[in-house]
Amino acid sequence: MSRTRSVTDSLGRLVEIPTEPERIISLCPSQTETLFALGLAERIVGRTRYCIQPKGLVEKVPVVGGTKKVDIAAVQALQPDLIIAQMEENTKEDVERLTAIAPVYVTRVESFAEALESIQRLGDITGKAAQASQIIQEIEAAFAELVSEAAALPLRVLYLIWRKPYMAAGSRTYIHSLLERLGWENVAATLPGRYPALQEPERLDPQLVLLSDEPFPFSEKHIPEIQRLWPRAEVRIVRGDYFSWYGSRMKEAAAYLHTLVKSLSV
Repeated sequence: MSRTRSVTDSLGRLVEIPTEPERIISLCPSQTETLFALGLAERIVGRTRYCIQPKGLVEKVPVVGGTKKVDIAAVQALQPDLIIAQMEENTKEDVERLTAIAPVYVTRVESFAEALESIQRLGDITGKAAQASQIIQEIEAAFAELVSEAAALPLRVLYLIWRKPYMAAGSRTYIHSLLERLGWENVAATLPGRYPALQEPERLDPQLVLLSDEPFPFSEKHIPEIQRLWPRAEVRIVRGDYFSWYGSRMKEAAAYLHTLVKSLSV
């Protein structure tokens, strides 16, 4: 019988987990990538179909459905001893059903600080605390350099995630926190909801509109319609993973954002 310990997850739930989990299922793409970065490739036995990174490694891991609709039978067949879920990505109903199979540790990430905390939490519960601390140090160093550059270009920014209707990243989101960290003002932050639909988009006055390529696949063909709405704004297509995926990808995101900041002409 393996030893267990009691830990508190991001939602304040007390979870009894193995001291050294050997069969881990991850139900959030950015967290799956982070678990690989922590050196846990041999212990990850299940993932969602949206967990597509790191390429060349993750494909070997069996799929257990999607983030919003987990295949409970597939999870049970894999006999996990730890399931890692995420508050925004996974449903409360799935988490409750999965707890009958194995301990479910739920994380919550609504800010840059919580993203770093989540990396450490994942390291702590999987026996990779030192590796997690190293990843965090590298991310903090990368962002320290980036922030000093972005601060010289304070901007009013609108980050769109959807079309018909237009929806933006609002407050209490990792994306909002990331924009703030760059010294930018999120013009959708005062709207109700975490991802508000824009009822009167023309009333916003962004200097920069960022069109994410996920979840809605914005592309160059959408720029003219955006420019008609906000003719004074600079419009850019950006990689959504570098703005919304937290975890180990944040270090790579810092380099991407550094290039973006240097290219702006606003």
